[in-house]
Amino acid sequence: MSTQNRINCLVVDDEPLAARLLTRHIDQFAQLNLVATCENALEAFDILQKESVDLLFLDIQMPGIDGLRFARSLQHPPSIIFTTAYRDYAVESYELDVVDYLLKPITIDRFLKSITKYLGRTSNRAREYPKETATDGEASFMYVNTNRKFVKIQFDDVLYVESLKDYVKIHLRDQDILTKEKISEFEQKLPVYFLRIHRSYIVNSNKVSAYTMHDIEIDGKEIPIGVSYKKEVVKFLRQTSTR
Repeated sequence: MSTQNRINCLVVDDEPLAARLLTRHIDQFAQLNLVATCENALEAFDILQKESVDLLFLDIQMPGIDGLRFARSLQHPPSIIFTTAYRDYAVESYELDVVDYLLKPITIDRFLKSITKYLGRTSNRAREYPKETATDGEASFMYVNTNRKFVKIQFDDVLYVESLKDYVKIHLRDQDILTKEKISEFEQKLPVYFLRIHRSYIVNSNKVSAYTMHDIEIDGKEIPIGVSYKKEVVKFLRQTSTR
C-alpha cells in the first residue's frame, strides 16, 4: 500500500510502556502509518505543524498541557482518539466530538473497534476512500484476524461464509480466509444483505446466481439450505427478485 493512501497516526503519551503498546497495535495494520510518538502537547504541536496527521492518539493526563486542553487549542485538529487510565474524562472528551475514548491498558480488540469507527467516519465523508463508501452510511468493509494480522475484507468481495467449529472460512472469489470466531457472532458483523441459510453457511445474497428449495448456487458452488431456514430464505430471495 502506498504511503499516500495510508492513515498517518501520531501517538502522544508520556508513559513509554503505553506508547510502545499503541505502536505495536498500529504496526499490525497495513493501512496505518505511524508518523511519530512524543511525550507532551508541545512536542505534538510542533509535529502537527510539520507533518500531515490524520489520526491522533492523545493521552489525557500529561505534564504541562493536558490532552483535553490541547485538543481544544487546535484550530483544525485531526481525528482524535483519547487514551487514558481514568474513566472520569469520558463525558468531557465526547463533547469534543472525538472518535473514541480508550481505557488503558488498551487491548488489540478494543483498538480494532476504534479503528473501525474511525474508518466508518472517513468513508461516510468519501474524502480519501471513495471506493469504501457504502449506502446509508454503512461500512463497506471489515477487518478479520488471520495469521496474527488484521486483514481488510470488502463485503462486496465475499461470496459466502462457512462454519468450521470454532472458526469461519470466508470464501472470496480468488482466495479463502480463515479466522477464529463462531459463525453466529460473525453474522452480527455483516450487512443486512448477507443471509443465513444453514447452521454452517451465510451467503452474500447479491452473489446468488440460482436457487431451488434445497440449495443456493454462488459462483458455480451449490450450498445447501437448512430445513429450519428454508421458509425464510426462499421468502427473502423471492422478495429480492421482485424489487
